[in-house]
Amino acid sequence: MEKALKIETRPLGLLFVSYLFPAMIGTLLMSVNILIDGIFVSQGVGPTALAGVNIAVPIFSVLLSISLWIGMGGATLYSVSLGRNDVEKARKVFTLSFVLMFLIVMIITTVLLIQMENIAYLFGANDQTYPYAKEYLYIILVFGMIYTIENLLSIFIRNDGNPKLAMAGLVVTSILNIIFNYFFIFVWEYGVTGVALATVLSTVIGVIVLSSHFFRKGSYLKFVGKFVDKKDIVKIVGIGFPSFVVESTVAIMVVLYNVTFLYYLGTEGVTAYAMVNYLHVVLMMIFFGIGMALQPLSSYHYGARLMDRVDGLLKIAIKTGIGIGLVIAIFAFLFPGPIMSVFGGDINKGRGLAVSGFGYFALGYIFFGINMVLMEFFQSIERIRMATIITLLRSVILFIPLLIILPKLFGPTLIWWVFPITEGTTVLLVGTYLLKNNKRIKDV
Repeated sequence: MEKALKIETRPLGLLFVSYLFPAMIGTLLMSVNILIDGIFVSQGVGPTALAGVNIAVPIFSVLLSISLWIGMGGATLYSVSLGRNDVEKARKVFTLSFVLMFLIVMIITTVLLIQMENIAYLFGANDQTYPYAKEYLYIILVFGMIYTIENLLSIFIRNDGNPKLAMAGLVVTSILNIIFNYFFIFVWEYGVTGVALATVLSTVIGVIVLSSHFFRKGSYLKFVGKFVDKKDIVKIVGIGFPSFVVESTVAIMVVLYNVTFLYYLGTEGVTAYAMVNYLHVVLMMIFFGIGMALQPLSSYHYGARLMDRVDGLLKIAIKTGIGIGLVIAIFAFLFPGPIMSVFGGDINKGRGLAVSGFGYFALGYIFFGINMVLMEFFQSIERIRMATIITLLRSVILFIPLLIILPKLFGPTLIWWVFPITEGTTVLLVGTYLLKNNKRIKDV
């Protein structure tokens, strides 16, 4: 296998970078679609509409969590199979993953459509913001399958040795989303409905671009007829579970932040968090990109039993995560005003709150990168227990109590500090556990 020879013998730094930049750009642009929606809504419809659309953003997290759950679980098995030179098994895993995700998404979007109003108010809507949330939610739910298919395909295409095409599909989606948003908002005046339609149409074209991989010479990625295997279903669901928890708890965290800001600071607080959260979704995807670059490489080398190279890849990924986190934190502290100005030039209370809080919030990225790399790494070598522990620590076990306690004891400003304190404490606890037990990280 010529492709295998290149992966197994290429210098680790160059190999990682060849996957890193396409993965980061691809995931970044995927999240930029949501940011673009926020900017166009803010500029073309207004701050209340922005808050309403932000209520619906957790739905993207729900859909993304399903595609990551099945996609990362299936892709890990896919790459491990290729590392063991079992192409037939890899193709069965891909087909099974696609069908499994399709069925799950169909069920969930149907339930959410039926309960749309209750879901919106549960996510933090009020009488002012619900009409906007309803417009956006309806279209996103009806066409939610397209969004998950694009993400699943990009994950498997990256694992099939074509990270550049995985990136290209998302680049096309992002560029077209900007163009469609402009026409739907400013030319045709479709409002929030237009923003949702722009997202759907651009994603459809992105899926078409990604589908060209099936006709590429040397591609192992194909659908097969006989693919159902109960053991593989259990493995896909189990391996992908940490990714599902990460992304699904993003939705929970957004909801809890919305409710907390609404309680302490009213609609202006929700608007401020909406601005920060749109940026957070984008920045978070940079770190997901690091993990997505690491996953196919560590899974393949793990399958081929090249463990020294597995260790080397992990070290490179951790250093990358820390470096990027530091850069983001510094820029957030030095230039919060210019960064938040993308949501509108007029000074308002909501933007003022966002400017004052973003620097504190951004400290969390220094630690967030480490947590995401470790979670993705343990998942990629089938160490699900450790990956799940990291995920639950940072998103549930520490986050929820801190969000309740800190603002109650020290005031609303401490809401912004919940993210960095949670991520930093998770790094401390996981690092202490590994050092105390003298564990090589791949042997956990």
